[in-house]
Amino acid sequence: MLTAEQEAVLRSIRKLLDFWQISPDELGIEELETIVRKVEPPAAPAGPKYQHPRTGDTWNGEGSQPPWIREALTKEGYTVDELRLVTAPTPEQVS
Repeated sequence: MLTAEQEAVLRSIRKLLDFWQISPDELGIEELETIVRKVEPPAAPAGPKYQHPRTGDTWNGEGSQPPWIREALTKEGYTVDELRLVTAPTPEQVS
């Protein structure tokens, strides 16, 4: 199993090979194509997880907190639960 860093490097290699239209055969490394093609591209963002009730600003919960959420939590008195978007239950959760 590859580490996250190794997967990131392989994604970069795949992008460079595609951009420069270089085949693994041209590099003289037959197994490179197999390795590069195994790595899945990163998943698309799942969408916003937090939303300000008044302004409608959203945040997906990844990376550093945007200024609006820091201000809502520290100056406006909102709680994390009040900013968290409610998602519809999946069929498994309903059963």
